[in-house]
Amino acid sequence: MTATPPRYAIYFAPSADSALWRFGSGALGYDAITGGDLPHAVPPGCEGLDWAALTAEPRRYGFHATLKAPFELSDGRSEGALRAFARNYVAGRAPVELAGLAVNALGHFVALTPAEPSEALQHFAFDVVQAFEPFRAPLSEADLARRLQSPLTPAHRAYLEAFGYPYVGDAFRFHMTLTGALPQDLISPVKTALSSAHAQAVPPGEVVLDRIAIFKQADRASRFTLLDSLPFG
Repeated sequence: MTATPPRYAIYFAPSADSALWRFGSGALGYDAITGGDLPHAVPPGCEGLDWAALTAEPRRYGFHATLKAPFELSDGRSEGALRAFARNYVAGRAPVELAGLAVNALGHFVALTPAEPSEALQHFAFDVVQAFEPFRAPLSEADLARRLQSPLTPAHRAYLEAFGYPYVGDAFRFHMTLTGALPQDLISPVKTALSSAHAQAVPPGEVVLDRIAIFKQADRASRFTLLDSLPFG
């Protein structure tokens, strides 16, 4: 089998010592810092479910919010250059404050989303997409075909062609995924259970996006792991 090149992603991932990181990583059963499994923090009321199966897809990526979706490096770009650029990028950047996070259902999966809309967050996310674009190799035919399996609006299609991902710019929605796609009858009870668990585990109040993270996937069969966590300023 031909080896696939590594992929990188620019995420928001909270600091490793935060309650938010512990909650999200526990829900997924995976620590992207160590690359190892964690005991699943199954929310009360969901003990009878196959929680490992319900979280298998997001576990591959680690707990995060996508800013720039996974990409292979473009010709002439190296991992070292990407990391150096990221360090320079965060040097003069100010944090983005959110009015908290809430557990919501997005279609068939459950995720943490901002409690209130944030124009600053939208601008920041699109700035990341554009700033790191020179490092992104064009999508392969297979990756493009996979993306086109989802119904896309003309605007989504334009974003896909320009940035390799359809959900950027005004189509971006900040979310930190907690489950994979759920059967219809499980969406509401799992959302309720995770909402209660989140309220108990993470102190209420503002969430500050004070860093970006570079995650790396060694090959397409591997999970993503944290390469760098880069605080702003």
